[in-house]
Amino acid sequence: MFYTEDGHWNKVTGPELGGFLGQVGTIDGKHATAAETTEVAWRALSFYDQVALVRVTDKTWSPSNLTVYYLTSQGKLTRLDGTSPPIHMINAEAPIKITDDNVLEYLRFFCFFVRGEDGPFLISEDIDDPALPKGMDPQTRKVVEGTLRPATYEGKNEQGHYLCDAIVFYSNALFIANFAVEPTGMIQMLDDDPVAADLPVRVDMPIA
Repeated sequence: MFYTEDGHWNKVTGPELGGFLGQVGTIDGKHATAAETTEVAWRALSFYDQVALVRVTDKTWSPSNLTVYYLTSQGKLTRLDGTSPPIHMINAEAPIKITDDNVLEYLRFFCFFVRGEDGPFLISEDIDDPALPKGMDPQTRKVVEGTLRPATYEGKNEQGHYLCDAIVFYSNALFIANFAVEPTGMIQMLDDDPVAADLPVRVDMPIA
């Protein structure tokens, strides 16, 4: 997953690290980077041929769990800032290549990085997902665990859009949502029904 150590991340070290930090400098005018404290890693994405996801963390930042992400293509960095235009720009330029096999990965990616006022639209499938809220009380954990299930790909509609179903954790509620993913990477949420609302916890995964 894009926010876990799952064996797909490649750590950036040595001169490459220094070069990258020199390129990004101080992030958002307030988050300083330094080779001694800043960790950088990258991973390939199945829906792009020549675009990688770059992750930047530094425990000296406030908040300490802030993680900054970029898409990199041919040496050009595009910041993922919680809005959709950067992703749609890369989708057009790369271009994106969505298939039956990678559409769910793209859905997880898009919903994590395109945010509302209350954070990500986290595709939630497993109670052990590190993005889920920490410190849930036993009753809340039982409700959440009983609601989660793997996201599913349901085939294409007449327009050639990929249809997917998933449980979404947004704000302090869980929803079952139906999505249509266009080959261009545009995503529509066709329907969403709350299945667990007014939870005492929220997802805390800041990216900006």
